[in-house]
Amino acid sequence: MKSTGVTIADVAREAGVSPMTVSRALREPERVSAKALKQITAVVDRLGYQPDPYAQALAAGRTNVIAVIIPSVTNNVFADVMRGIYAIFEGTRWQVQLGNSRYSADLEEALTRTFLRQRPAGMIVTGIDQTAVTRQLLADAPCRLVQIMELGDTPIDMMVGFSHREAAQDATRHLLDRGYKRPGFIAARIDPRTQRRRLGFEDVARQSGVYDPNRIITTLEPSTVTLGGRLMAQMLEQSPDTDSVLCNNDDLALGALFECQRRGMTVPDRVGICGFNDLEMMAAAYPTVTSVKSYREEMGRQASTMLLQTLNDDEPTTPIVDLGFDIITRESTTRTFDDK
Repeated sequence: MKSTGVTIADVAREAGVSPMTVSRALREPERVSAKALKQITAVVDRLGYQPDPYAQALAAGRTNVIAVIIPSVTNNVFADVMRGIYAIFEGTRWQVQLGNSRYSADLEEALTRTFLRQRPAGMIVTGIDQTAVTRQLLADAPCRLVQIMELGDTPIDMMVGFSHREAAQDATRHLLDRGYKRPGFIAARIDPRTQRRRLGFEDVARQSGVYDPNRIITTLEPSTVTLGGRLMAQMLEQSPDTDSVLCNNDDLALGALFECQRRGMTVPDRVGICGFNDLEMMAAAYPTVTSVKSYREEMGRQASTMLLQTLNDDEPTTPIVDLGFDIITRESTTRTFDDK
């Protein structure tokens, strides 16, 4: 039976090494010989020794925790980001701890305080729109930080992302280049990234002389496919002549497609549809749906790689990385004729 009161001194005595060697083996195993590490690990397992993470943090100045704050654990976009993060840290001595802010600035601040009390080795946070308080907490943090998903002019430390505004601009130009003349925009859960996508749509619509506020439909509700259908229905009721739509994400785009099909409106000839993020379902839909491709898993990998470099006392060559985006053209915007 494992003991519950085992100390590091007990492990050292049983393994025939010094307590310092045991401590080093637990914190930095690469600095201990393979023979000593195997011996210590066997004793730790046999005695059931559980290191005190707070004592370790006090001694080392930090824990082995990599703190990650994302706004959703159910959104496939952030699932892809996390896949990239875990891919880099898996098999290392660093442990990823995840916080879900649920798109709440107050909760993000509370999570930041909680993580900083744990003395993390590094942090990855979503976006560039932290509150003044949260931003100051992160700026004063005794660890390195990567902001992901976006780019901004004033990074707190390191940054990996792309311009949502530019991506929406290019997507809107794509609709116009395909011959659509009355584009609309639908969006849900109006977070800062959504707002920048809306601005990108408006930029090009205004420049092209096709801007119409009646063809912009937004809601604070969380995105779902069903909601996408409702928003598309509202768009068509307000502006029946709408001939294309840029959707803030792929859930909404799929809902918009279904609504058009319910109304007997052909896609892409009567209505063109473009999504955002390019999730797998866009290529599986019928017709297939054009979408803005963002490199989410690579974002997680890149941010983690940069943190890992700093933890190994090696500065990344480029502290701000723009992963860019691509418009993946599919059937939903491939018109066979010009509907004037």
